[in-house]
Amino acid sequence: MMSTQAGLSRRLFLIRSAQAGAGLTLGMSISGQLLAAGETGDFEPNAFVAIQADNTIVITIKHLEMGQGTFTGLATLIAEELDADWSQIKTVGAPANTKKYANLAMGLQLTGGSTAIANSYTQMREAGATAKAMLLAAAAERWKQPLSSLAVKSGTVIHTASGRQASFGELAAAAAKQAMPKKITLKDPSEFVLIGKAKLSRKDSGKTDGTAIFTQDVQLPNMLTAVVAHPPLFGATLKSVDASQAKALPGVKAVVQIPSGVAVLAESFWQAKKGRDALKLQWTGGSERSSADIIADYKKLAEKPGLSAAKKGSVAPALASAKHVLEAEFEFPFLAHAAMEPMNCALQKTKSGVEMWYGCQGQSWDQQNVAKVFGIAPEQITINTLYAGGSFGRRATTLSDYPVELAEIVKAWGGPAPVKLVWTREDDTLSGYYRPMYVHKVTAALSASGELSAWQQRIVGQSIMGAGKSVDHTSVEGASNLPYAIPNLSVEAHNTQEAVPISWWRSVGSTHTAYAVETFINELAHKAESDTVEFRLALLKDEPRYQGVLKLAANKAQWSKPLPEGHFRGVALHKSFGTYVAQVAEIAAQKDGKFKVVKVTCAVDCGVAVNPDVIAAQMEGGIGFGLSPLMFSEITLKDGKPEQRNFDAYKVLRMRHMPEVSVHIVPSAEAPTGVGEPGTPVIAPAVANALFAATGKRLRKLPAGGEYFTA
Repeated sequence: MMSTQAGLSRRLFLIRSAQAGAGLTLGMSISGQLLAAGETGDFEPNAFVAIQADNTIVITIKHLEMGQGTFTGLATLIAEELDADWSQIKTVGAPANTKKYANLAMGLQLTGGSTAIANSYTQMREAGATAKAMLLAAAAERWKQPLSSLAVKSGTVIHTASGRQASFGELAAAAAKQAMPKKITLKDPSEFVLIGKAKLSRKDSGKTDGTAIFTQDVQLPNMLTAVVAHPPLFGATLKSVDASQAKALPGVKAVVQIPSGVAVLAESFWQAKKGRDALKLQWTGGSERSSADIIADYKKLAEKPGLSAAKKGSVAPALASAKHVLEAEFEFPFLAHAAMEPMNCALQKTKSGVEMWYGCQGQSWDQQNVAKVFGIAPEQITINTLYAGGSFGRRATTLSDYPVELAEIVKAWGGPAPVKLVWTREDDTLSGYYRPMYVHKVTAALSASGELSAWQQRIVGQSIMGAGKSVDHTSVEGASNLPYAIPNLSVEAHNTQEAVPISWWRSVGSTHTAYAVETFINELAHKAESDTVEFRLALLKDEPRYQGVLKLAANKAQWSKPLPEGHFRGVALHKSFGTYVAQVAEIAAQKDGKFKVVKVTCAVDCGVAVNPDVIAAQMEGGIGFGLSPLMFSEITLKDGKPEQRNFDAYKVLRMRHMPEVSVHIVPSAEAPTGVGEPGTPVIAPAVANALFAATGKRLRKLPAGGEYFTA
């Protein structure tokens, strides 16, 4: 058994009736002593668990649910230690409150970096164990029996000797009067009933029957809709505006100028959009650099030494004395996040401050930034966190771009009605944030016996973190920490300055570093006349977890077994966000001379597998997401303007492109790590390596496009 200090807040908070369906009437003194239990008979021992008198268990989830299964995973941790019946569990998104709901890995209330399970693993288990201990204490007091004689099973406290039973709901009021345990005991993994074992129904319910609430579903009395005209060039500013025709249109209530552009407020979205179309705007300034201009500059920089991100041995002498020296240059375009739900949020000014409704990914940032607009304290910003239709990093920006934009609209307008800001797909594609463009130059040396003796990699691109003259770890992650045993290694970075707004994109730096590394390793193996799996295994002799996923994927894909005619394989592996992933991609030649990815075998080591079904789903989703930039997706600039506006030009994976995916989880007792992002970086190099097996050509510029795949 594992013992731990509870360390959980005893302060009880009010669950909004809109979320939980019942108010909480328990209060706490400053000293933490229980004052009274309310008439409802509800029980809330900490900020995460609320047991209602009707036997419903409401679990407050501090991380945004955007399709990744966070509600299910975190609820599993509590339900396991509580020994609750899964059917009792309901989940709600946490309001903005950094003190209660901070991501323990970041110190902010923020969902990102595939940290939801990892940072909450012990915290949520403690929450469940604490509630269970207080329920048991209440039953022991009621029945006048020792604690040791009681057990909990499926949401029921049982006295085995007498056969007495009581549900959690029946004990809730009495449990609320119990003292908080000073020490709790967590289950040994051998005792798990739900974690890693059960096939559990998802707790982000309502998405298939239309009852789930997204921002677009929010309808407040007298609410107006706002759309914004943004600059046509990055960095441009407004010179003049003629809003007379817009204001004359039916339903249009106001036109206001804000720092990010010009907003039109109307009774409906369509009226607001028509009003925006009628604006006569003149802009000045802005960058007119094209993608070709940027790439050309990046290639020049890649020829020069940069900031040192990793260094071992002496690369230059090793390259000079090597039998074989190989060199490759890789180009990666700007990428849009392209979440299915574009950016939107709703806001209403109140007597005490501001209330907002949307799929909020970074509550701490948004609270602070919106508060600055209105000149009030962050605590006066109430955020109701709703479901989000994807994000991939887009909704978590340090500047809180679209919530701040809405705040600026409401402030400039000054009216009393609530306002919903709606970005169209075109708005998000043209005026949002991108994954930066990158160029990599990689040089490596092989000895006469085929051993990898030296590696030099230069990475050129904008710094997401604004690193300036220091190394941005998000630019070089996946390269600066290579697992391969290379005696002489140098990884360098150049931070560039562009007007293009950039942000993290699913798996961040690994989106490009894994591709450059894993396709070039494949090229080196081919030059050494070595099997690409065996070549990697030899370089990973001191990396058992890397070896584990690689061996598992190769075994499940039957790597050594011949393929049917016209079928080809490629392999890649990568570690990101603490999780090890290997994938074998199988492609098949088509009648038109192009290829289809038909099968992907994926092995993942993410420590303790809390929800195997969720892990498999995230690997499948990550593979689909990673195939898009390999095949089709790119943002290209012409005279400074993005050439892609919507899904007709910014192509993403369609169902017909999705391969069969089999996911195999490495059994592990290690602490759990994230799975939302690590599946994405591996698929592109695995497929590219299969394309080499089929064509003998190296794919060094993404996307592959129509030469290899049919859109």
